[in-house]
Amino acid sequence: MTAADAPPVRVGVFGLLGSGNLGNDGSLEALLGYLRAEHPEAVVDALCGGPEAVTTRFGIPATRLHWYRGEYRTASRAGAIAAKGLGKVVDVFRTAAWVRRHDVVIVPGMGVLEATLPLRPWGFPYALFLLCASGRLLRTRVALVSVGAAAIGNRPTRALVRWSARLAAYRSYRDAQSRDAMRAMGVDTARDEVYPDLAFVLPTPRASAPWDSSAPPGPVCVGVMDFHGGNDDRARADEIYRRYLDGTVRFVRALVEEGRAVRLLTGDECDASVIAAILDAVDSPLVTAAEPSSLADLMKEMAAAETVVAIRYHNLICALKTGTPVLALCYAAKSDALMAEMGLGAYCHPAREVDADRLLEQFRALEKRSAELRQILTERNLAAARRLEHQFNALTAALFPATGHAHTHTSRKAP
Repeated sequence: MTAADAPPVRVGVFGLLGSGNLGNDGSLEALLGYLRAEHPEAVVDALCGGPEAVTTRFGIPATRLHWYRGEYRTASRAGAIAAKGLGKVVDVFRTAAWVRRHDVVIVPGMGVLEATLPLRPWGFPYALFLLCASGRLLRTRVALVSVGAAAIGNRPTRALVRWSARLAAYRSYRDAQSRDAMRAMGVDTARDEVYPDLAFVLPTPRASAPWDSSAPPGPVCVGVMDFHGGNDDRARADEIYRRYLDGTVRFVRALVEEGRAVRLLTGDECDASVIAAILDAVDSPLVTAAEPSSLADLMKEMAAAETVVAIRYHNLICALKTGTPVLALCYAAKSDALMAEMGLGAYCHPAREVDADRLLEQFRALEKRSAELRQILTERNLAAARRLEHQFNALTAALFPATGHAHTHTSRKAP
């Protein structure tokens, strides 16, 4: 069989996509851009959290990740508990059947190897393990591309994540500490590379004109999050949320008292309740809220701002990509690492211990260096784009060999 006669490569995309998280969907958008540019012959579909949303927005067929539709709702009644347990068994066969139809399965970005937010082992970690185990058994290459990882305390979750990584055919990470975390959990990372988050390859809106220091201060974007701590913070989740919300409200109120316009931004559908709480607490026409539906929408908002204060990881990326100075409320080490990589390591504040007075001090210090930081971000963004080009070249070499691919797949999959 010649290359011209070979059937198209079948590529599956896997993850909590189409579920309302803008960062996850931005990672998918970046991957699809690469596939359409470099492998236009590929036939692509997804196994994901929100198949209808993925098909509507990205135009690819999609299948629901879990058989049981109530997977991420707490099961208290016997019927729901039984259905959830049955779903775990059914998903073994559903996942394997889906994987078997593909030559390659890609998990694009996202923090799939971490538990920095509340996470049950039998939710997504189990689903990821089923994917990677099916890939190994059925000889379908599974690639974890520019993913995030972190040390995990919960034993079942740690075991599932470790085995998922071990079983994957290709791994790369979005920062060095992610690779270090997987090495510490017993994964051989000798061949694994570190590249920027996939979102850094997305198109950037036209930058606004440099802010004139003699002009009135420009608007401030404040990205919020329905933040209750991480997997190890469940016992004090409500306290963490109250401290975060109170500190953010006090910060926004202080900006308004100075006459600054504040634009509130979300990164996930669940953040809407935080927006409502801030608007209720700070009743001022200077405070407005956006309803972004993509990372592109977020970047447009941030490109028009003088300064950004944000907590969600991909909100930070959007600000950094537009070259807008940003102050990070950090809930995990990944945010500190991102800010340091982009030259803004001095402008981090703990999300679990928001101190509005200290936050205002950091904010003012950030704005004083605005022109300098915008230049630094321009240079760092160019470097990130070059490194991602290397990532995609490496991915092509690892997953799309030029010869023999289709023939191997066809003979392997034949009954």
